[in-house]
Amino acid sequence: MRSTDRRAFCHRAGPVPNLVSRSKVDGQPTFWVERLKSAANRVEDLPMKYERLVIEAGDDNTFTLDLHRRLTVIAGVGRLEREGLVSELVGALGKSRAGVHLEMRDGAGRHLAVFRPHGARHRVVDIDQGLDVSPYYAGPAGDIDLLDQVGLDHRTARRRMRVTAEDLTTSRQSDAMVNQLGHVDQEVLWDLAGRLQTASERLDSEAEATGSAPEDAAVVERIEQRHAEFEEAQHTAERVRKISFAAAALAALAAVPMSMTYGERSSVPFILAAVAATLVSYGYWRRMEKAREAEADALKAAGAISYLGFHLQRVDGLLGDDANRQRLVKAAEEHREAELEWETLVGDVSVEWAGAHRDEIWAAARMKADADGMNAVSSTMPDLTDGAAAELAHALIGKLAEVRNLGIGGESLPLILDDPFVDLDPALKPSLLELLGSSAEGQQIIVLTADEDIASWARLEALTGELTILEPSSDPEMALS
Repeated sequence: MRSTDRRAFCHRAGPVPNLVSRSKVDGQPTFWVERLKSAANRVEDLPMKYERLVIEAGDDNTFTLDLHRRLTVIAGVGRLEREGLVSELVGALGKSRAGVHLEMRDGAGRHLAVFRPHGARHRVVDIDQGLDVSPYYAGPAGDIDLLDQVGLDHRTARRRMRVTAEDLTTSRQSDAMVNQLGHVDQEVLWDLAGRLQTASERLDSEAEATGSAPEDAAVVERIEQRHAEFEEAQHTAERVRKISFAAAALAALAAVPMSMTYGERSSVPFILAAVAATLVSYGYWRRMEKAREAEADALKAAGAISYLGFHLQRVDGLLGDDANRQRLVKAAEEHREAELEWETLVGDVSVEWAGAHRDEIWAAARMKADADGMNAVSSTMPDLTDGAAAELAHALIGKLAEVRNLGIGGESLPLILDDPFVDLDPALKPSLLELLGSSAEGQQIIVLTADEDIASWARLEALTGELTILEPSSDPEMALS
């Protein structure tokens, strides 16, 4: 925020609040650095959350933002003000300027205060322990940088933590795939994914035991299938050839007396019948030849010249004995069946991709369930499972999932939404805001907006204590919440 900005958020403050009562600056920093590193390895990662941001804007003008652990709506701020707040929020985690102080919880659950006084050393204090832990968060040049601890620089963090309306409306293929899997019964989906994974592991195990590769079972099955198709086509072609030869011969024999008795024109139908029989026979012969070529291609891919040579060289030589071959083929059959069930359920989405995006898929499924529940309660509630609202909802879920594992070690950072629903149909906003509220249960979300619809919703929800709304006031002495 600019130093000339005299508006107050929540309340104005004098000097920077005393966030800790004591600090052991001259204690044993090396010991505490090692202790913090050890604690970070023991404690399960928690979402990184802001608690208080204190900004000195010059001329004894200081204001404080007290942020809710779940959801904070900062309303009534224009574009330039939002830009400034984003810079201060992200910068407070990085190498921020002097005069920007922060109280927060880090990914290990530690309660920290970051002090950046003018003309003095910047430091980080563990509030619960009352200890100066700056060495743990200091970079090579001695700068305090919490973002560096999670493998991020300021530019990357700003780009990933901040989400605008344009970001949400940008359609991506992965969003559509997450949406697709989110609409599937999750118990069925992940049970089948587990079965397919088990079948894959068994196929790999059988292949390893026989000294071959999993692909060898597929090669055996493919050649057997192509050979069976060829034999069937050959049998059919031979049967049709005999029938068509007999039909053509009878038609030709009948054409001669008809031509002699009733004239040449009367023999035309019989001649055409003979030609048709010949064409049918030719068609089945071509089908047989295509089946033969398909079998030859499969044999060639397996390094065999003939079907008999394949069994002598590929199966007996590579797999050792018929028992091993049968086990491998059975494992391949089970894998193929599980794979077919998976494809029938979800289409052209790999089980590996689904596993990598499991959190997003679960979130999409919960969003659908919440939306169905809201639609059941109110017939006027817009459908969140289809249309523009659905696209925004799935994009929002995707962005939440991104910042939930944004750090290099999977650390979760807050999400900053910059006027996310601007120009959206007002009828669609309530369901999206409800989704936003429920999504903040395990992750901090900060909404910066000039949208009065969002502000009105936040004022009502703030009465429940589930969120905080901060609004600027032109009166320096006035505190709004």
